[in-house]
Amino acid sequence: MNSVVPAPIARQPWSMLFPLIALVGFGAMVLFSAAGGNWEPFATSHLLRFLLFLVMASVMTLFGREFVRFAAYPIYAVLLVLLLAVEAIGFVGGGSQRWLNLGVVQLQPSELMKPAIILVLAKFYSGLPPGMTMSWRALVPAAVLVAIPMGLVLLQPDLGTALAIGFGGATVMFLAGLPLRWFVTAGVAALVIAPLAYFFGLHDYQQRRVTTFLDPESDPLGAGYHITQSKIAIGSGGLFGKGFNEGSQSHLNYLPEPHTDFVFATMAEEWGLLGGLAVILIYGLIMRWGLSVARKSHDRFATLLASGMVATMFFYVAINLMMVMGLAPVVGIPLPFMSHGGSSMMTNMICIGTLMMVNRWNNRAPRSRLS
Repeated sequence: MNSVVPAPIARQPWSMLFPLIALVGFGAMVLFSAAGGNWEPFATSHLLRFLLFLVMASVMTLFGREFVRFAAYPIYAVLLVLLLAVEAIGFVGGGSQRWLNLGVVQLQPSELMKPAIILVLAKFYSGLPPGMTMSWRALVPAAVLVAIPMGLVLLQPDLGTALAIGFGGATVMFLAGLPLRWFVTAGVAALVIAPLAYFFGLHDYQQRRVTTFLDPESDPLGAGYHITQSKIAIGSGGLFGKGFNEGSQSHLNYLPEPHTDFVFATMAEEWGLLGGLAVILIYGLIMRWGLSVARKSHDRFATLLASGMVATMFFYVAINLMMVMGLAPVVGIPLPFMSHGGSSMMTNMICIGTLMMVNRWNNRAPRSRLS
């Protein structure tokens, strides 16, 4: 087989790439249906973005470990500057100030901060002596690194992205070996602070999202419309679905955002429970491969980096699925590799590229030669 298949192709992680390509292709079919049976404006751009970012991910695999470690703090600092620039001169869209207009592209720095916070914390903890893991020196600097971008993103306002940054950071801190009691204490504190945050920290529309989540039927034509229509679409799909390009909820414009946040509901209406289980299975295969990369890593930096990237993708998937099923408030988290949107595709392909990069490190460096 090695003599038939060129080595650069044979050594690619096909156990992840095949499910990923299948998921993106299936997503393009769903977007085709969401546009009423047209490739434009969603499906074609979805596929083109994936191909572009797949090339980017392939280039990322060429980066060496020491270069990535060296670049961690500079990347974090540059993104902090960009987040400050968003507050000063950012482009306002949909009521939020999240983008920088660079002429040829509109950049959303908060999306890049999701994988960047994983990178910088992996660098921090890989350089921390093991004896300090149980001391405040392992907690306070890392907490500051997470809190600053979270605060800047909350000012935009973008609660979903801020939570994603916090989740990724907390995951790396937990895997780095910080005491469990610190996380329990933080959870209890969050429960105590939650009522104050609801009344004094959230914007009016964010408060409505929380109350709608608790009782969507109280305002089915207003704040609860999104969740109500999403649950109708998912439930009406039954076991086998209504058939490809036969979804009435999306085609008749009952389902809001059928191509972005609620693309899973669009899919479930046409492909049913079996389609939904197939999608979840593919995500499981991709993340299982990512966790295997983390387990096989030869040093603390690579392990934390790979684990954190899997956690970031998991957050996207879990929150989106819970959101469209009415199990979590609507926070604007798209479904990876299926939702239409360049920012989401970029972030998740950076995660994939990082995992491919760490996988290449694992294959090239014998464990005995590394600390």
